[in-house]
Amino acid sequence: MVDVPAKLSARVRVFATGQGRKTDDTDAHSIALVGVRMRGLRAVVDDEQLELLRLLVDRRRRLGEEHTRMVCQLHQLLLELIPGGAKRDLSAAQARKLLAGARPRGVVGKTRKQHAMELVVDLERIYQCKKAANQELIELIKSTGTGLLDLHGIGPSGAARLLVEVGDITRFPDRGHFASWTGTAPIDASSGDRVRHRLSRGGNRQINVVLHIMATVQLRNRTEGRAYYDRKIAAGKSSNEAMRCLKRRLSDIVYRTMLNDLVANKATGPGGHRGASLQSSAAGSHPHTGSSDKSLPGPVKAKPRTRMPRAS
Repeated sequence: MVDVPAKLSARVRVFATGQGRKTDDTDAHSIALVGVRMRGLRAVVDDEQLELLRLLVDRRRRLGEEHTRMVCQLHQLLLELIPGGAKRDLSAAQARKLLAGARPRGVVGKTRKQHAMELVVDLERIYQCKKAANQELIELIKSTGTGLLDLHGIGPSGAARLLVEVGDITRFPDRGHFASWTGTAPIDASSGDRVRHRLSRGGNRQINVVLHIMATVQLRNRTEGRAYYDRKIAAGKSSNEAMRCLKRRLSDIVYRTMLNDLVANKATGPGGHRGASLQSSAAGSHPHTGSSDKSLPGPVKAKPRTRMPRAS
């Protein structure tokens, strides 16, 4: 059994006779054609550990979505019970304290307070479930021997999502392919003598969110990522361009870390794989191309490093 990418089956379906509509029959036929005729497709491997990790991380995501929904409902009720409402980052304990001081008059106000108290109880339950789910994820992730949790800005949910979605890191020939898959590789939008790159809207959006959260966390603290971002701003890039460069560099570090995990676990990878170079070097033939805009080959090291490179 092989994994057929959706783009390949879509290209085959375009050349099919008939109306060209996407139906179950035409989908199955195009997938079968790709699976039989195309070479180099990745074999589907039943990994029980990754499947368990997928179940846990999906459950953790649903708990987070439920928590966000309840907090939004609680904010709406508090806004009607307390003048000015409550602060944005509201915990269940803080909401309970605010409700204890609220003295609504009338049946409508008392009903609002009762519903708000029920939401507080549900939030406390969700919080305990999230705490237990995080602990479960951490224990399972540590059993894989990955170093993703050591990277600043990646929590248990992000590390689990990376392991689940990436699967076998050796399916990416180099960090440039990995960045294209994560949607962090810039798209060349140059015209004439004007050289510019724009944000890619493709790639795996779940992993792109993980890298965006990682970049945001690093920007909120005094980290190498923050220093790298400030250097890009000082070089004349806009905030969006600097964020794109940072996410591209973090994608390289994640790729390098996952390759290092293979080395540490004595796994056999394909020969000639090149990881993300953490050292600055010539960006390429174009003088205005930054080091984050082009893949730079570098050797795989056994020890993961999260230190950001100095700008060239």
